[in-house]
Parts: sequence; C-alpha cells; structure tokens
Amino acid sequence: MYASRLRHLDALALARALWAGPQTPASLKARAEQALGASPHWLADFIDELPTVSGATWQRQEVDDLAARIEQTRAFVNAPRVPGLPFVRRWILRASRMRPAPLGLDDLDLPPLPHSAAIADWLGITLDDLDWFTHDRRPALPLHAQHYAFTLQPKRSGGGRLIESPRSRLKALQGRALHELLDKVPVHEACHGFVAGRSVLTHARLHVGQPVVLHFDLKNFFGHILSSQVAAVFHTLGYPPGVARQLAALCTVSTPEPVIERLRDDGWVDWQDARALRRAHLPQGAPSSPMLANLSAFQLDLRLDGLAHVLGATYSRYADDLVLSGPPSLRNSFDRIAAWVGRIALEEGYALNHRKTRMATQASAQRVCGVVVNAHPNLPRREFDRLRAVLHRCALHGPASQNRDGHADFRAHLWGRVQWATQLNAAKAPRLHALWSRIEWIASPA
Repeated sequence: MYASRLRHLDALALARALWAGPQTPASLKARAEQALGASPHWLADFIDELPTVSGATWQRQEVDDLAARIEQTRAFVNAPRVPGLPFVRRWILRASRMRPAPLGLDDLDLPPLPHSAAIADWLGITLDDLDWFTHDRRPALPLHAQHYAFTLQPKRSGGGRLIESPRSRLKALQGRALHELLDKVPVHEACHGFVAGRSVLTHARLHVGQPVVLHFDLKNFFGHILSSQVAAVFHTLGYPPGVARQLAALCTVSTPEPVIERLRDDGWVDWQDARALRRAHLPQGAPSSPMLANLSAFQLDLRLDGLAHVLGATYSRYADDLVLSGPPSLRNSFDRIAAWVGRIALEEGYALNHRKTRMATQASAQRVCGVVVNAHPNLPRREFDRLRAVLHRCALHGPASQNRDGHADFRAHLWGRVQWATQLNAAKAPRLHALWSRIEWIASPA
C-alpha cells in the first residue's frame, strides 16, 4: 500500500512536468530528464508507451488523468528506485492558463482569467480585497461584519425562505461576473427561468393542451447548489482550478450559525437544510445566483429531458419548478415516473419537495407556475375575479384603500397585474382596462 502510494505521487509529479509543455517526444523527454535529474535507460521506452492524444485533448486534460496513464506504462512501473533518494528531483509546473472552452462554446469571448491577479484586475479591486471577499472565514464573523444581510421572509403557504442579500460592494462584483461572464454562456433549452427571451409564459406554453401534466418541486433549490458545483461550472468553461474556486467563493456564502439557529427555532428548516446552509452555497438574493443555478443544473435538465423523450413527454424547468407533460400513459406510470425524477434529482445533488408533487389531467385545472394550461394559457378564474374586485373597489373607495400589503408604488404593482392577466387572455383586456380607467390616481406632490 505504501509503495503504491509513493508510485502514485511520483506519477503525479512526472505528469506535471510532462504537462508543462508540448506533446512532442523530444519535448516530453527533455522535461522528464529535468524532473528526474537524470536520463535513465528506461525513459525512451516510457515516452514511447505514452498514448498520443490530440492537441485539444492535451490542453483540456487534467493532471490526474495524465498521471493515471503514466501509472499504466510498464516502463514507469518497472523503473528502478534507489532507496533513500527521491524518484523525482525537481518539480516543473505549468504556468496557470486558460484551457480551451468546451466544443461549441469556443466563441463566447469570456474574460481571460488565468490567475488571481487577473481576477482582481478584471474586477477592479486589489488582491487583498479579492482575498477578503473570497476567503472562507465569513461564517466566523459577527453578523454586522458579514458581506451579506440575512432576511427571513415568510411564505403565504407557511414557513419561510432565507434571503441572503450581498452588500453593495460584493453585489457590484457579482453583477459584473453575471453580465460580463455568465450571461454569455447558454443554458439548457429546457430551462426557462432567468433567461433572456424566456419566461413563466414560455415555460407554461410548452404544456398547453396535454392530457397529463406532472409537477415536481426542488426543495431549497439555491441552498443545495454548493460551492464545489459552482467551481465545476467555471472550470468547465476553461478556467484553471484555483481561479474556478475563487470565482465560486465570490458567488457563494456559508450561512452563519446564529441565522441557522433562528431558522431552526422557527421551524423553517430541518437538519438536512441546516447542514446544506452551513456549507458554502448559492445565496438566494445575489444577482449571480439564478444564472449559476441554471448552469449548475445543466446535467439535471439533460437527464430529465432524456427521461421525457423516452416517455414521449415534454420537460421544462423554471427555477425549482419541474414539469413533464404528455400522453395519457403518464397517468398510469405516475408513481414510477415520480420515483425516477426523485432519483435523478438526488443523484444530481437535489431533493424533491414531495408535498408539492402532483398530477393533473384535463378533468381538472392544469397549472404551471400559476398559469392554467388546459386549452390555452389563462389566468385562474379566482385570480381574475379577485383582480377585477380590487380594481372595482379602487374606483369606488380610492386605490389607497386597497394597498393592504403596503406596496411603495401600488399603481405600478396593480398595472403589472392587469398586464399579466391580459397577456394570458387578451379577451379579458377590455373589461380590465375599463375598470382601470375609472380609478382616480392622486398625483404625488412635487
């Protein structure tokens, strides 16, 4: 066991030397001689045994993969070791640099960030500031010194959610990462949340007129996406491992223990959610989180879209809302499909909120993110009646009497509801606009 471990470490050191330059036999041999401090007789056979790969593969490969291939060569395994002397005498390290982007993503024009100094320069901050924003000491800081403000937001359905909002300086840095880097990366075609040109409506339209609609909900969506998954996204885009980890640290947070204790005392999280919050995760409230969540969920979308294809169904996702719709055969297979979806979600690092798993046929109201999709996208009748009643009372008693939730701009809020209703059902626009025109809005004093 000990000898095997030493051989693995030797392979890693030799792999780093070989990976530091081009793949030509002469160049490989020269770097191996420098690392070994000699030119042993077995070296030529070792170079010949190494499989040749394409230039793109050589650039994209990981050191661990090259080390694994080295350990499979007979020349390296049988190379004599001198007791008491190190096998590798010098470490030759490849300069940190960007890897080629994955196939099909090489024209994204992502910012080149080969090392920490490049990150700091890109963000317009010092290296000390970068360390302050990314060093994993944040959970130990008192709440007033945190980079985030923590707000407990009750839900109408009961319980609540934790909003972790970055303070102004960090928010600006995360916004830059979003607009200059993340927004350039395409998401899976089944993803409709927080994507330009897609919306709740495009998500709902995919499932209009289907015999069966299956709905699933991901539990604590942002909290279950850990820093390691975020770093994997950046690394996949071609950034070196160290850079990927720093970018991930810039966009994630470990929830302080006092906040977690408050959530547990109020019954808003169980021990599993508390465990996830203690680890660095995507904060719900950061500008970069929605897009990072979409990119982190690419494999989840890929697998669920594949499952839908096998079932003859359609799949789409809006944030944590998963929907499959299709033929009547889905009804009899509902339990089996729910088990498949749950297993895929679990294997990808997520968990289903089983209380929100449901099936709807044409015999009942089929809803996708609050939009009725039985025949065409429509507002639920109860919501339309409630909106109409609010408009009527605003006309009779004044809009201030109906602003029960204390909206700072009630007029804009109410007009948004009218626009949403008419977007879903244009036939209702005349009635709603007629009620709107009867409301007397008092102009704000100059």
